[in-house]
Amino acid sequence: MNKLYVYLLYRWLSYSSSPPNLGGILYNSSELPTFTLTGLPELENSQHWVFLLFGTLYIVSIVGNGLILFIVKEEQSLHQPMYYFLSLLSVNDLGVSFSTLPTVLATFCFQLRTISFGSCMAQMFFIHFFTVMESGVLLVMSFDRYVAICNPLYYTTMLTDSRVIRMGLWAIIRSFCLIFPLPFLLKRLPFCKANVLSHAYCLHSDLIHLPCGDITINSIFGLIIVMFTFGLDSTLILFSYVLILCSVLAFASREERLKTLHTCVSHLCAVLIFYLPRIGVSMIPLFGRQVPQFVYSYVPHFSLCASHAQSCHLFNQNQTE
Repeated sequence: MNKLYVYLLYRWLSYSSSPPNLGGILYNSSELPTFTLTGLPELENSQHWVFLLFGTLYIVSIVGNGLILFIVKEEQSLHQPMYYFLSLLSVNDLGVSFSTLPTVLATFCFQLRTISFGSCMAQMFFIHFFTVMESGVLLVMSFDRYVAICNPLYYTTMLTDSRVIRMGLWAIIRSFCLIFPLPFLLKRLPFCKANVLSHAYCLHSDLIHLPCGDITINSIFGLIIVMFTFGLDSTLILFSYVLILCSVLAFASREERLKTLHTCVSHLCAVLIFYLPRIGVSMIPLFGRQVPQFVYSYVPHFSLCASHAQSCHLFNQNQTE
């Protein structure tokens, strides 16, 4: 009887000291989880066609951005601040492509859906690093357009090569400092659910739904990143184009007004296509279960597709001006 009592007491203590199983997989504190990638749930029977579409997009993006870098390097007339920033934007788009291509290829083409914790954190870091960096590059490009249109006499003296380099480094360093803490904030959390992601790649807005611990710090830090990058950058970009339009409408001729209006509208459309999906993806964690599942699946894909074509669109626009 005493042995039975000791055994039952031991089982009760073992159960009470272990975390509850929330219907998923339990991991020890020293064990890092793995994650399961997903494609597009509504198109499970057409995964190869989806990969063909995405593969074509990746090829066009990589070849197009590579050509931009080659043309800017070889053409002396394009050695100007605007095209330096476009080159940085092309490097950024290539970074996004190469960050997401391995898991997209594995998920849609080879049906390999498991990714380790370290690989997922690395992919998440580079995706968000290049995304925030692209926002900074778009901001300095808007400043470049403001100086070129509103203060053309001071353009060469204000945007020297050394200043262009510092502006580019600012976009890179800011992005690194903001995104670097994210993997460590996630690593400290316990994962005790079935770690199924909503995409074929790792995003912070998706990963913070998986831990069974308190994600308040992660959510607040993610919101701060959105506010001080996408929110602040988009506001400053809009403000710069408002100043450009006010300046042109006040002094320019009718033809110059139409040309500048065409340029500003084109650039603003590119900026909106970049910012709106990303702000939407970043705000998803605030609404939780109120957001339909297809929003989790399709909005990030649209966001990345818009990123692939960003530099090519702006390069073509500048060439036609």
